[in-house]
Amino acid sequence: MRAVLVALALALLALTALPAAAADCPALLDHEMRILRSKESANLCERYTGKPLLVVNTASYCGYTKQFKGLETLYQAYKDQGLAVAGFPSDDFNQEAGSEEKTASVCYVNYGVTFDMYAPIHVRGKDAHPLFKGIASQTEAPGWNFYKYVVDREGRVVAAFPSGTRPEDETLRAAIESVL
Repeated sequence: MRAVLVALALALLALTALPAAAADCPALLDHEMRILRSKESANLCERYTGKPLLVVNTASYCGYTKQFKGLETLYQAYKDQGLAVAGFPSDDFNQEAGSEEKTASVCYVNYGVTFDMYAPIHVRGKDAHPLFKGIASQTEAPGWNFYKYVVDREGRVVAAFPSGTRPEDETLRAAIESVL
């Protein structure tokens, strides 16, 4: 009888913990995103809740594409302190590759990206993915490729940087360090 009561108590505890865990997910991160060149998806809540995050909209054929190298360097410098970096390719500015295979090659082969990259999405306008609509509601929509958004552990956008801000920029690094 005692074992049954213990099991029941544990089951009840598990059930009451589930809504609390879901409630802890910031609305900004409450999305499933398909991973670049994969059939697998990632739950952004599971992956990033409670972590400092740098969100970047990317493109394979942009004058700023070389920033992938700096973003990877930035990720390597701060990942042990908890920073996650998430790249979201987009053709909203007509500079993304025509296939995910090519996008993946640019990211992974040409620039050695190891941070998270997702399947192409819209990042601005009426067709923007809800993630970027949420970002825009807190700050501004991307004005071009390689806009960078620093998101704190609670899912709030605390800083936005335009395309011309290089990953090596001290103000970008200071914003990242403020959320570590």
